[in-house]
Amino acid sequence: MDAQARVAAFVDEHDMDADPAYRVLDLAAEVGEIAADAAKSGEYGAAPEEVAVSEDELGDAVFALLATADALDIDAEEALETSLAKYERRLEESESAGSGE
Repeated sequence: MDAQARVAAFVDEHDMDADPAYRVLDLAAEVGEIAADAAKSGEYGAAPEEVAVSEDELGDAVFALLATADALDIDAEEALETSLAKYERRLEESESAGSGE
């Protein structure tokens, strides 16, 4: 069973269904917690070499992302493949993978 299916089964088993809008808000909150970990551990930019993020917080964000994808009926693995192809095109065209849709 892939990660998205595992999350979907867990959400279903524990009656944690939510509308996509709430899933997106939860995802933003979880990514915000990662940013807070990084900001604090890196002394708000003064010590970037000290940046640390807890595995637990990163796991929460992955869970929230996969639950969001499932709520939106998007296959996360296919979305990743689409994204990687986009970055590869950008690198071929401009030698930079930065945004510039």
